[in-house]
Amino acid sequence: MMKKLFSGFVALIAFIYSAKAQVVITQTPKGAQYQVFTHNTGPKIKLEDIVTFHVVQKTDRDSVVFSSYTIGHPVQIQVKPSQNVADLMEVFPLLANKDSALIKVPVDSVFKGHEKERPPFLSAKSYISYIVKIEKVQTLAEALAERNAELQKIQKAELTKADEYIAANKIPATSLPSGLKYVITQQGTGRKALTGDTVLVNYTGRTLAGKVFDTSLQSVAQAAGLQQPGRNYQPIQVILGQNTVIAGWEAGLRLLNQGAQATLIIPSSLAYGERGAGQDIGPFSTLLFDVELVKLNPGPRPATTAPAAKPITGAKTTVKKGTTVKKKVTHK
Repeated sequence: MMKKLFSGFVALIAFIYSAKAQVVITQTPKGAQYQVFTHNTGPKIKLEDIVTFHVVQKTDRDSVVFSSYTIGHPVQIQVKPSQNVADLMEVFPLLANKDSALIKVPVDSVFKGHEKERPPFLSAKSYISYIVKIEKVQTLAEALAERNAELQKIQKAELTKADEYIAANKIPATSLPSGLKYVITQQGTGRKALTGDTVLVNYTGRTLAGKVFDTSLQSVAQAAGLQQPGRNYQPIQVILGQNTVIAGWEAGLRLLNQGAQATLIIPSSLAYGERGAGQDIGPFSTLLFDVELVKLNPGPRPATTAPAAKPITGAKTTVKKGTTVKKKVTHK
């Protein structure tokens, strides 16, 4: 895949340099210079469109500062009115889908007013060059529809993978409407944890592949080869309702009472979502947590007001000046 992307980049560079002699350099009102190497007949990019494009950013000395080919995927942005010469927004409306262009932005304009922030590898009076290849142009509605369809596909695949794991390991899990699955492995005593309670919890977090990525138990960390420098191995403290932990924990700990142990199977929607967390938790990862509610310290409960007394049917109330209220009950 990377070889294919690199070959595409080399072909684009060769095409650009072979076409230079035939293309006129144009300057934008903000001072960017650009050369369009292809002139496709489709509609031009419009404000608010979502543009997917490959880009290579270089210095005047041909040093590559950034390349979307290197990271393996194109860049995506929404076209807005230009705010500065470096945002390239002056040039995008001049291009159509599948166009390619060279855009040169003056370094002095980029760092005007804060010259001390200019890095040493960008000399004054030089240019930052952007070699751009437009891959896709969409309206905002089209881009959102495509993204939602892709998210549904990924989430369905995540759910299938979790169900296959549960079936393969014969886990008698109970499912909640939120998507959280759990199994109580040891019953505790007393009432279940509530919002406002402070709970002390021992835990071990694993991926579906079995990788231990976090634990409060030193023996588990050592057995898994998990390096947690400076970690104080003891139960962590959580005040329920303060949202200091992932949503799957907030919901899962409310299923437990003091001394209870459980395995929580938490979908990414209740954990770290499409971003993931660190090297071990990728995007859209279902996580497994073995948890023990070591101690429950009750929190303050909301004050309750006694309901008002209902009047007795048929009662008549007579109030005389200077006397207390008396009720006379009559019977039919």
